[in-house]
Amino acid sequence: MNTPVRASELEGRAWLNTGGERLDLQALRGKIVILDFWSFCCINCLHVLDELRPLEEKYADVLVTVGVHSPKFEHEADPDALAAAVDRYEITHPVLDDPRLSTWDVYTARAWPTLVVVDPEGYIVAHLSGEGHVQGLESLVSELVAEHDAKGTLHRGDGPYVPRPQPEGDLRFPGKVVALPDGSFMVSDTGHHRLVHLEEDLTTVRRAIGSGTKGWADGPRDAARFNEPQGIAVLPERVRADVGYDLVVADTVNHRLRGVELGTGAVRTLAGNGVQRLLDDARARGVDPNEIPHDASATSVALSSPWDVTWSDAADTLVVAMAGTHQLFSFDPRTGALAVLAGTGDEGLRDGSAPESWFAQPSGLAQDAHGVVWVADSESSALRRVRFGEDGSTSVESAVGLGLFDFGFRDGPADQARFQHCLGVCVLPDGSVAVADTYNGAVRRFDPATGEVSTLTRGLAEPSDVLLDTSHDEPVLVVVETNAHRLVRVAVPKQAQTVDEGAASMQRKRTPVAPGELELTVRFSAPTGQKLDTRWGDPTQLKVSSSPEDALVQGDGTAQGLTRSLRIADGVTEGVLHITARAAACDGSPDGEIPEHAACHLYQQDWGIPFTVDPQAPAGLTLDLRGTD
Repeated sequence: MNTPVRASELEGRAWLNTGGERLDLQALRGKIVILDFWSFCCINCLHVLDELRPLEEKYADVLVTVGVHSPKFEHEADPDALAAAVDRYEITHPVLDDPRLSTWDVYTARAWPTLVVVDPEGYIVAHLSGEGHVQGLESLVSELVAEHDAKGTLHRGDGPYVPRPQPEGDLRFPGKVVALPDGSFMVSDTGHHRLVHLEEDLTTVRRAIGSGTKGWADGPRDAARFNEPQGIAVLPERVRADVGYDLVVADTVNHRLRGVELGTGAVRTLAGNGVQRLLDDARARGVDPNEIPHDASATSVALSSPWDVTWSDAADTLVVAMAGTHQLFSFDPRTGALAVLAGTGDEGLRDGSAPESWFAQPSGLAQDAHGVVWVADSESSALRRVRFGEDGSTSVESAVGLGLFDFGFRDGPADQARFQHCLGVCVLPDGSVAVADTYNGAVRRFDPATGEVSTLTRGLAEPSDVLLDTSHDEPVLVVVETNAHRLVRVAVPKQAQTVDEGAASMQRKRTPVAPGELELTVRFSAPTGQKLDTRWGDPTQLKVSSSPEDALVQGDGTAQGLTRSLRIADGVTEGVLHITARAAACDGSPDGEIPEHAACHLYQQDWGIPFTVDPQAPAGLTLDLRGTD
């Protein structure tokens, strides 16, 4: 029997959503506590926020979620930026601001998101990585309620959450904007869960599309519902005539694409079934997750947090930034055909042919005059481009950016320049590319002709999109200033600034490992009521790589099983291990068998583990990808 481990105290800079009160575990004694280690840049963390909401409502009198905000990017350590994110994502539980990762380190978190469950007596009963654990958590919470009710250690009643004052105005955390044919603008009013049609002055509201109530409903303008919509694309006139609607909207949290008819404001669902796409759901069924059946209805296909959409003339289709699976999709409004355009679903930065490329939460799209689609790849702080060959091939290249943990605010040659979590992109008349460099509060420019990056303007409050306004004689940009809840115009200066505030890398504690042989073990236990799905062979898988690429001389690659013998190359003193673990489990019958049509669940986590080689360190590395027992 394992010895119970007492939960460590919660240390950080400040608390939000508590009315100014500081909390400690003693104050939470008698409650079931879920510590949610998150960062507001992370799409998987945002998924978990939504997964936990029904659980928090069901067990409101006995369960307290504490969000431990553990920043990845420098900007996320800004307390005002965190407060805005808490408001933007409508978080209704206490949040600990942990900018130095003190509590993160004490709880040995290694990935965003990580969930730790603490029982009413203050002992850790589960430590989970990744998303998709809510069913197991519900079973665990139910068992803990019964156990501690019987022991008399469960305290029912209100939790410590105190709502924050909310901003007022026509817009609330707007996300993306497009120009309409008549010179007006349509903006995704993300925090109000609707679209807002603005006049040319960017402030006068012509009308809203959507009721403003979070949810999903098609129908007339005032009755339709969205859930944190983001990107909007205006279809070419020839396509609009065929399909009967004018706009396509990335309805992000609904995991759907929606169509909007400008004349009436009527809304319809075009693609997505409302279920978040998990790539390994398909793998568990023995199906290639990147193959969408040609005869599948678009509204029967699961999507994952579509964040932006743009029309591609070269591909003659819509391109969709599928942030949740780190891919680009295509969607043809005329036929309803959906397909994976680029990206394997692995998170990272890898160039090459589209089917083999990696993205990291792509969030902004724009097409240039040559048919190249530019991509703001937010989690790698990178500007990418997708080229369509005359032979039908598609390739991906990185213009600026190095990888998941490299960022900064530096102009100059592209190979030295740095962005910080960029979300938007547009093409300027001279062929250069403007980038909404969100966490640097700036609009930057990349010039493909010279390979140079410069700064057009700065001092903005999380700009999330940028659009060329063609109604002026001189180039003017419309910028969505998300945290200021407004749109602003910015003239493109004839002489851009050159800024160098340095490059940075996300610094986490390095894990000491022995030189040479290293045994990797990922622990997984199927949640209560589930069992590993062995109907198509081993339902577990490890994918391992390293930075630098030659740090491993044995054990890299993808193979079944959750153990692997690695060998670190001679002379390597430090690096990063990139590990993806997957396991499939299905609901079992009382006799332990898996029924033919059982519900199946996929568990996956990606780790980037900085390591240092130490002869005194253990020759093993153990990670947890756990269900809840």
